[in-house]
Amino acid sequence: MLQFTMKALTGENIDLTQYAGQVLLIVNVASACGYTLQYKGLQALHAQYAPQGFAVLGFPCNQFGGQEPGAPTQIAAFCTQRYGVTFPMFDKVEVNGHRQCALYKHLTTQHTQPVAAGPVQWNFEKFLLGRDGVVVARFRSHVAPESALLVESIERELAPPIP
Repeated sequence: MLQFTMKALTGENIDLTQYAGQVLLIVNVASACGYTLQYKGLQALHAQYAPQGFAVLGFPCNQFGGQEPGAPTQIAAFCTQRYGVTFPMFDKVEVNGHRQCALYKHLTTQHTQPVAAGPVQWNFEKFLLGRDGVVVARFRSHVAPESALLVESIERELAPPIP
């Protein structure tokens, strides 16, 4: 389970255990990146699959090329005005290094092998978690939200278990 409390862009603390039983796509995002257009696809995934127990969680990060320099209010305004983002957005985090947040330490640690071990390489890396909170897939930045590989992985996790 994701037993972490993270700060939302709006300032309140969010207990991630509230997402227990849902399929999650955790993404480190940035407003000034070549992959920023992926916000559109992420929002589309969130809107399409949320009724089935799916959520995208966005975590702004400024570690890669300084591509997320804004304050929380600026990030929120950019995401909603430019891309209509309604999925949960969290405060800026560090995804690598000595100030890596606990969530990303968990996502990238060796015990998640072979799926997700190792540092995040760039903005818009995606971690897919099953309903049990376990990382089931990891997609590098170049994998678009609408790619068949990602969509099929989400649908597989959302499918009812075979008896």
